[in-house]
Amino acid sequence: MILEMKVPSPGESITEVEIAEWLVEDGDYVEKDQAIAEVDSDKATLELPAEVSGVITLKAEEGDAVAVGAVVCLIDTSAAKPDGAADASSAPKEEKKEAPKAEKAPQPAKAKETYASGVPSPAAKKILEEKGVASSTVSGSGRDGRITKEDAVSAVPSMGSPTGGNRGESRSKLSMLRRKVAERLVAAKNETAMLTTFNEVDMSAVFELRNKYKENFKSKHGVGLGFMSFFTKAVVRALEMYPAVNSMIDGKEMVSYDFCDISIAVSGPKGLMVPVIRNAENLTFRGVEAEVKRLAIRAREGEITVDEMTGGTFTITNGGVFGSMLSTPIINPPQSAILGMHNIVERPIARDGAIAIAPIMYVAVSYDHRIIDGKESVGFLVAIKEALENPEELLMDNNVKKALEM
Repeated sequence: MILEMKVPSPGESITEVEIAEWLVEDGDYVEKDQAIAEVDSDKATLELPAEVSGVITLKAEEGDAVAVGAVVCLIDTSAAKPDGAADASSAPKEEKKEAPKAEKAPQPAKAKETYASGVPSPAAKKILEEKGVASSTVSGSGRDGRITKEDAVSAVPSMGSPTGGNRGESRSKLSMLRRKVAERLVAAKNETAMLTTFNEVDMSAVFELRNKYKENFKSKHGVGLGFMSFFTKAVVRALEMYPAVNSMIDGKEMVSYDFCDISIAVSGPKGLMVPVIRNAENLTFRGVEAEVKRLAIRAREGEITVDEMTGGTFTITNGGVFGSMLSTPIINPPQSAILGMHNIVERPIARDGAIAIAPIMYVAVSYDHRIIDGKESVGFLVAIKEALENPEELLMDNNVKKALEM
């Protein structure tokens, strides 16, 4: 019978391991529970024991990353045990010349044991080489005195003064979502000529409108009158004034859009998600707030779909909800620009020749300088500032009640 040996789960959240070293060769006869391989996970180095006795056929090579549950070798349980591996007691007494050979059969293993003592596993060797630690100075706790990854990590000398405090650490495998986000962020940094411009916004006018109308707005529409509707409307106005910011590079061409699909960054249980408000230029304040609420709930409950996160011509991210004062947001590719909102803090400002205290927000626009010039990026951010500091005229056409559908 052929038994398929699969990689067991080393622990929760680990989905793959690396074959650090095979301790047997293809075609060897192995005994049940004999260690046949060392496997590295992101948390530990483990030995893989044979589940049955028989002749082994290897299905993976050293250094291969294999998924938990994948077949790494086959064991033929019907194969006979080689004569050379027979017990010494079963050999005929008259074959005295063969007896020493039978007794010396384990000698190669002893030689291997002497050689393996103090020899690091591949993972341990890499750690020791990176830190400049000689393997001869490390005591191995693995099989036959082999230096494991844990031995190598423990042997790395501390560069600071000992404190006697807890010096533990934890490791966990990045989720597919987090790895994808990481890839996109690195690509944005490497593949775009990204610059950031900053400004500050006096939020007094927005505060005044919200305080005056938010109760009636919520009672009539069932959603709160938040900052996102003001910022979304201000962004749509600025995109119409500076269409290059609402464009993307496609090979040797620049693609400009006559619609505004605004992506909004939402922190969900699985990480950052960026659902899209479609045709934001056609939405009222109520429409924007309702769509923001709907998408945020779906993202936080894990119900958001790929289609709802696909596309988008411009992104708004709000680090202010976490207390961020200022940041340089990273472009959400293939888009060409992103607006960063931040926390609102009362600060002293000059107003009409006098010092006044006002709720101030620092804002930032990161943009791809390949298609957006500095003049356009600065003008775009100034247009947002102007709209937020004078929303009644520039965002509501001097008719607040109609704009808020009162």
